[in-house]
Amino acid sequence: MNVLLVDDHHLLLEGLQNLLAAHGVDVVGLAHDGLEAVERARALRPDVILMDIRMPRCDGLEATRRIRAEMPEACIVILTTSDEDEDLFEAIKSGARGYLLKSMNADDLVHCLQQAREGVPPFSPGLATKLLGEFARLARRPAMPPEATLTPRQHEVLTLVAEGLSYKEVGVRLSLSPRTIKYHMAEIMAQLHLEHRAQVLAYAARLRPDAP
Repeated sequence: MNVLLVDDHHLLLEGLQNLLAAHGVDVVGLAHDGLEAVERARALRPDVILMDIRMPRCDGLEATRRIRAEMPEACIVILTTSDEDEDLFEAIKSGARGYLLKSMNADDLVHCLQQAREGVPPFSPGLATKLLGEFARLARRPAMPPEATLTPRQHEVLTLVAEGLSYKEVGVRLSLSPRTIKYHMAEIMAQLHLEHRAQVLAYAARLRPDAP
């Protein structure tokens, strides 16, 4: 596994690099703000990007949005001191695959990075519960339009994305390019009048046969 580290604190970056190297993780690059993160991600294509939120020039949330817009398959995990609901929800809306707190220990961090690489979203204790609560709140919103507005292909794409697959993985399943999947998702969000990924997942959850 190779990782790109993004944080504006040089000592923390050096410590993280040494820690991960000691656990067999290859740190392929370092970035000190969001703009540099976008450039490094484009050049290095790492397995996982470990991203801080509070940074100069361009913060981690904006960098996550830019990277995912250009590279939908990118696996970005937030590593921050903030456990604020607003930061958590905005990170997931922006396309982050996980959200970790800097108070965690080294072994747990390495395990979470392995989870992220394998497609399992990692979250520090208690944060996943907050997300589920937010998804449930969104799912109860009565204004979501009917499923009938979607084409069969769009319904296939929505179902697979809701299962947690990346755009690349959905493309493989449907024999389509990641760019085409991204286009379909944009069309789905426009037709259903949804604003972000959290609402898409909440809407998809309502379509499941076992949904309450």
